[in-house]
Amino acid sequence: MLNLILLQAAQTGQNAAGGGWQFWIMMILIFVVFYFFMIRPQQKRQKELENKRNNMKKGDKVVTAGGIYGNIKEVQEKAFLIEVSKDVVIKVDKGSIYACADDVQPTATTENK
Repeated sequence: MLNLILLQAAQTGQNAAGGGWQFWIMMILIFVVFYFFMIRPQQKRQKELENKRNNMKKGDKVVTAGGIYGNIKEVQEKAFLIEVSKDVVIKVDKGSIYACADDVQPTATTENK
């Protein structure tokens, strides 16, 4: 019985010593998978959104992150002046512009059902 316990302890010691490099390979593989399936696509979407924001001009219909629809009245360095109603103009940071209103699909409401 004692021989069996000592034999298992010796095998466990050998596996632990040889398993160190396997652990690092698995960690690297997990990071690579996370990068290609999560981080890289998010960076790509963020870059596309930034390009859209930089290419917006006066008269474009936009939607803010808060859900406000409007037309761009003026483009400033870090903000847009958006007309949300006749003679109602608000100043909105460029980072809070979600998309062009033409790109946004209307959602179904309970009235349509």
